Amino acid sequence: MLLRSTGRPTTGPRTISETDMPKATPVAFSLPQALLTSFETNDRINHYMIENLPTEAWRAEPPAGKGRTVAAIVAHMHNVRVMWLKAAAKGSKIPEQLDRANVTPAQATKALEQSRAALSTVLKSALESDGRVKGFRPDVAGFFAYLIAHDAHHRGQICMLARQVGHPLPQKAMFGMWEWGTRGKSE
Repeated sequence: MLLRSTGRPTTGPRTISETDMPKATPVAFSLPQALLTSFETNDRINHYMIENLPTEAWRAEPPAGKGRTVAAIVAHMHNVRVMWLKAAAKGSKIPEQLDRANVTPAQATKALEQSRAALSTVLKSALESDGRVKGFRPDVAGFFAYLIAHDAHHRGQICMLARQVGHPLPQKAMFGMWEWGTRGKSE
């Protein structure tokens, strides 16, 4: 004989009520950690895009010969990060800028990781102190938004340029760049 959650005997299958279920311990949400994780995820998406970009698109000339190549855009993304590090993290180890004419996808990926790590230190420091980033207004939250928006803008340019030069990213990669839940996990 089985007992229902009410304590009454039953001969049928036992039903489990919410009171029978173990309670999950809530995990405290940390906005500073969530922001840092979002910045890391943003960088993983950059890497994912570069890894999935057809090789032929890397140095293909833009339509009508105007504008930057994909290689030059990725170099610019990193070099802007370096510019901010020079302003906000004087005295710390700052990665070298990339040469947009000669950078390879592997060099770009490595440099983006270096600039992400260095900026994460700046961001973490600002989050743990007064919320300010030297040389940037209004505050560290705005800086996070700026950095992610800058990368996202150029990812869009890269995807459009790759399509225009006849070497688009695979459809799976196009959708995969929006999978923040997947890209957010360490691989």
